[in-house]
Amino acid sequence: MALELIHKGKVRDLYRVRTPRDKLLLMVASDRVSAFDVVMKEEIRDKGKILTAMSEFWFQYLGDGFPSHLVKVAPTSVELGEELPDSFKGRAMLVKEAEMLPIECIVRGYLAGSALKEYQGSQTVHGQKLPVGLTGGMKFPEPLFTPSTKAESGHDVNISFDEAANIVGVEAATKVRDMSLEIYKIGASRAEQAGVVLADTKFEFGYIDGEIAICDEVLTPDSSRMWEGSELLAGGEPTAYDKQPLRDWLESTGWNKLPPPPSLPEVIRKSLRNRYIAVYERISGREFLG
Repeated sequence: MALELIHKGKVRDLYRVRTPRDKLLLMVASDRVSAFDVVMKEEIRDKGKILTAMSEFWFQYLGDGFPSHLVKVAPTSVELGEELPDSFKGRAMLVKEAEMLPIECIVRGYLAGSALKEYQGSQTVHGQKLPVGLTGGMKFPEPLFTPSTKAESGHDVNISFDEAANIVGVEAATKVRDMSLEIYKIGASRAEQAGVVLADTKFEFGYIDGEIAICDEVLTPDSSRMWEGSELLAGGEPTAYDKQPLRDWLESTGWNKLPPPPSLPEVIRKSLRNRYIAVYERISGREFLG
């Protein structure tokens, strides 16, 4: 077999491609789902295909203005050195190998999640002082760049821009901050046209041939908070097209957020799949064919 498994992540697997073209990897998005840094026992049908389709759309939409690791979605046997296994079809991307930066680049456009919890305790987000009186779901005047560490195990830790610069260097930190904010604004504008709010999102970057490029997934419901725009405008808690309903259900069980996780009911699994498909189709304008 020409494909060698070199890394098994929470939801993605990486294979080295042994062809005459060097430094190419096959990234395969599984149907596994994680929450609170724990992988659930049950899978979400078609999740890997949906995330791959979503990332493919965004890579194409962003165009050449943002260097990326993507070579091709659904590579051929000529490119791989063998036929793509049936189980990989619809969920595989041929990508350039990158030297990944050990930080995660988070952009927040709205007050939600851990940012809301921090604000409620100290009126800050990632240590940045914000006006008094903000409530959950409120839009920031300008999106905030709030990086974190990238933990191999356990939880990521929120860090300041200066701390990120100490880890990757000032030039790289500045570059990924500016790219993250720009991509977020482009993505939020496209989502808004579809009636969807892109509340926040996470990016990962790496060096490819000395140039910083965006890697992994882009603006998917797995890496972002996405809300129903009409409901946000009307007030109250909007429908979420991301993993938040899964997190909410898990917290309702009293689970201590340590392995093993509780078993996911079929209704939760179906709901998550339907939400992911709905937001993909709305934002991309494409039909999910499964």
